[in-house]
Amino acid sequence: MHGEVNSVLRAQRIELPSWAFGNSGTRFKVFGQPGVPRTPFEKVDDAAQVHRFTGVAPTVALHIPWDKVPDYRVLADHASSRGISIGTINANVFQDDDYKLGSVANPDPAISRKAVAHLLECVDIMDATGSRDLKLWFADGTNYPGQDDIQDRQERLSQALQATYERLAEHQRMLLEYKLFEPSFYTTDVPDWGTALLHCTRLGPQAAVVVDTGHHAPGTNIEFIVAMLLRAGKLGGFDFNSRFYADDDLMVGSADPFQLFRIMYEVVRGDGLSEAAGIAFMLDQCHNIEPKIPAQIRSVMNVQEATAKALLVDRQELKKAQQAGDVLCANAVLMDAYNTDVRPLLAGLREEMGLAPDPVAAYHRSGYAERIIADRVGGTPAGWGS
Repeated sequence: MHGEVNSVLRAQRIELPSWAFGNSGTRFKVFGQPGVPRTPFEKVDDAAQVHRFTGVAPTVALHIPWDKVPDYRVLADHASSRGISIGTINANVFQDDDYKLGSVANPDPAISRKAVAHLLECVDIMDATGSRDLKLWFADGTNYPGQDDIQDRQERLSQALQATYERLAEHQRMLLEYKLFEPSFYTTDVPDWGTALLHCTRLGPQAAVVVDTGHHAPGTNIEFIVAMLLRAGKLGGFDFNSRFYADDDLMVGSADPFQLFRIMYEVVRGDGLSEAAGIAFMLDQCHNIEPKIPAQIRSVMNVQEATAKALLVDRQELKKAQQAGDVLCANAVLMDAYNTDVRPLLAGLREEMGLAPDPVAAYHRSGYAERIIADRVGGTPAGWGS
């Protein structure tokens, strides 16, 4: 069985977020770190280090305009020279003063047109970089009852999504992300997976839902959502991170590793690791106290460990117990897999791939952190909004 598990793990791909390599923080404070990238090219360099030591993170997502460059083909070529490629293009329609009352759902038609123009620009960037996926998250919503018409806002959103969808090439996809709340508190225009699914179903087969694991109310059964979207063929990808209270953006698996295991079991159960499923396993952590590159490596490792445990579930025994109504036995099958120490398995797999068994230790030994601290002097460090 371990041979089959190794084969799947070797083929697993986890995408990195460019914005996780810059300075980040809370709404109160951004704490700067030495050696953080100053340009999208340096972000790509750092992302390449994560792939160098893990072997399973060959793409880096961009956030526009945070990663704006004059020529995206040049950036794509730079990524290729570092052994990785450009992945998902993330649109940003939440940091412009015009978007105070919303972007695509704004009651002002001129502002809505401006937001749609940015979404179409992002598709142009996909064409230049060879990216498959456009990821959309909207901060649009209202703070007060009566502030705007709920159904009108949904219609504006729908029209904007349709215009963007029609611009996609045949090999490209639109991934729609939802979020329970924040920054809007009364209504959020895409607050849950049902709203996102309705819009994606209406758009067509090239639209799918993104599940950000930090975007749910406490106690939400995220693995149920994953199972339902897989069953509908509408799970487009994940934004992996962890939360204790709200959208904390902590390292995936740090707050509730058992939840990550349960999610990955549903992915395995629904054949979501296959290439045909097309699911994008993306990280979306961006906090302010941990070193950037080691944190990304650790998150990749956490996803690998949860995946390995999910693959070790004895599904025949589980099905047998479920059909017999043996509640305790069925639960024990899952718990046996979860309680398995898969670190030796993954260390051995990395050695088979010509990698160091401990990626974090190997990174620290490489001297890369010391080099970038010495080299990246002057200029403006990248961070939220840049």
